[in-house]
Amino acid sequence: MKQIVVISGKGGTGKTVITASFAALAKNKIMVDADVDAANLYLLLNPKIKSENAYVGSQSAFIDAEKCIGCGKCEEVCRFSAIAEKDEVYCVDDLSCEGCGSCVLVCPEKAITLEKEETGKWFVSDTKYGPFVHAKLAIAQENSGKLVSVIREKAKDIAVEKNADYVIIDGPPGIGCPVIASLSGIDTAIVVTEPSLSGMHDMERVIGVAKHFGVETKAIINKYDINLENTENIKKFCEKERIEVLGHLPFSDIVSHSIVKGVPIVEFCDEKIAKDIANIWEKIK
Repeated sequence: MKQIVVISGKGGTGKTVITASFAALAKNKIMVDADVDAANLYLLLNPKIKSENAYVGSQSAFIDAEKCIGCGKCEEVCRFSAIAEKDEVYCVDDLSCEGCGSCVLVCPEKAITLEKEETGKWFVSDTKYGPFVHAKLAIAQENSGKLVSVIREKAKDIAVEKNADYVIIDGPPGIGCPVIASLSGIDTAIVVTEPSLSGMHDMERVIGVAKHFGVETKAIINKYDINLENTENIKKFCEKERIEVLGHLPFSDIVSHSIVKGVPIVEFCDEKIAKDIANIWEKIK
């Protein structure tokens, strides 16, 4: 079983479009959407949810009003201004509380406890392309990296059970915690970039993260023809870093039409871009 993650230094490079095409082209695979903060691979895979599971990713302080004597020590120690007095007792603002537990330690009446809270959901679904594991982090919640690890572990279990050849992961953009969780234990990282200045800069950053973790890294240049000079600069950078460029894809209006229809581009048309993506997948195989 090979685990392949498709990542990008920034959003909008076409990462999910390419991942959906790989899902349509690959045989005997499991798909994962690790962009739990803004998941959208489901829009092209049209999943039917088999199971829905709660994600408990953090904890929040709770003050028992009957035990609280109003001493104010909890408010004094809280660095996040999450505790305030109300009607002669203290209460917690759940949105501000970071669950650090300082208030629990200083409360003389043991009136404060830390309670785990549901901060998202994760799903196991069926698609016409095979099993799909995805998630949705609740608004303004943290610990997205932990949620990525949860769904990746579930996908790995399913892959072992079904003797799958590939786990194909649509990774999150950027270089933060969920990206690091997506790269852990990966066989190959495919970086999708575009020939814009921001695309080039962020590609270099995410390649640096992948190399730090010793992950084999390859690149795809999407919309290469919008700036041929920058495309050549990307190729030179990849050559210098000994990163194989698997291919370069042209800008095409038909991609947006396939997204509107909710169909991977390789199934939507027989245009050059679809054939180019198919050739890239053959190289990856």
